[in-house]
Amino acid sequence: MNQQSPKEKAEALIEALEKYGQGDYIGESISQLEHCLQAAHQAHKADARDELVIAALFHDIGQIIPLESTKEVRMNLRESTENVGRVGHEAIGASYLRALGFSEAVCRLVNSHVAAKRYLTAIDRGYYESLSSASQRSLAFQGGPFRDADLKNFEEDPLRDDMVSLRLWDDAAKLEGVEAITPRAGAYLDMIIAHLLRET
Repeated sequence: MNQQSPKEKAEALIEALEKYGQGDYIGESISQLEHCLQAAHQAHKADARDELVIAALFHDIGQIIPLESTKEVRMNLRESTENVGRVGHEAIGASYLRALGFSEAVCRLVNSHVAAKRYLTAIDRGYYESLSSASQRSLAFQGGPFRDADLKNFEEDPLRDDMVSLRLWDDAAKLEGVEAITPRAGAYLDMIIAHLLRET
């Protein structure tokens, strides 16, 4: 896949998102695809920079791509569970995007969206209460709220504010019946190609 041009990579990735994202978004009432599209739209509406929009679009790609698609990045995958999805999907997605040539910032943001939930639940009880029941359930499988060194390390990360923004867009991207006003994945094609060209 690395021999493909940036345009071919971007088109193949969007095709994979659209093809494999039709399944239910675990524990929610919309598809995985619609969830990712809504997250990207939230980022775009917030005038986020391209890397954040791209990270929002692909933040759950590790949940969506077939397991065999990750062999090239040599991941040791743990089995999915019915209730919380693919364990470690954030790391799977980050490694997959890194192998395709996305920037380290995009990959770190994708890898952070579970950590950001653990951070926010550690500092804000109200945030935990605002999570969907599915997201609350998955938190336990993801290690629970951060404590001590993990909390401090996240606080000091230069990308912390971006990571938190991505998480909040992720949380907001669970609305039913907004397909008609949510841009499709192809709307981001030129942005993705330009990003990959900059990284080559």
